Amino acid sequence: MVLSDKTIFKLLKQGTLQITPFEMQQVQPASVDIRLGNTFSIVEDSPTGIVTLDREIRYKTITSDTYVLLPNQFVLATTMEYFELPNDLTAFVEGRSSLGRMGLFIQNAGWVDPGFKGEITLELYNVNRCAIELKAGRRVGQLVFSQMDDTALNPYSGKYQGQKGATGSRAFLDTEVR
Repeated sequence: MVLSDKTIFKLLKQGTLQITPFEMQQVQPASVDIRLGNTFSIVEDSPTGIVTLDREIRYKTITSDTYVLLPNQFVLATTMEYFELPNDLTAFVEGRSSLGRMGLFIQNAGWVDPGFKGEITLELYNVNRCAIELKAGRRVGQLVFSQMDDTALNPYSGKYQGQKGATGSRAFLDTEVR
């Protein structure tokens, strides 16, 4: 069940759901606006020109209130907000349609798991032929919350727990091969 604004306000007031910094106008009828933070990371070139899943990927990270995303460029960014989800609530990121109409694709690879704490790393891609100027503090998407039918047996405690800033892939830490 997707949470309503009424329920989101209730959880925030109880402290069950935590969002920092938070402004009341971020809450929409069925979501919470997320704003762009001020850290951006791009994959550094490798000598082979190949990125593998079993080695750490090097990123160049910058802190800036403005970032110009070139055409066909990919960058990791972060939310301005730090989230703490309870063990019975999950969420997913949706980009704003007004930005999608400009050619800016915004997503977060996967679900925001119950029990997650941290800033959310966003994957931004410019499919436009023109560069797009990004500014910290700008609404770039929304977080939609969904109530689970029960508390998770194993709430999130993975490799991105507590992350701050645009956090690169940690796929190299995965030991399970499928």
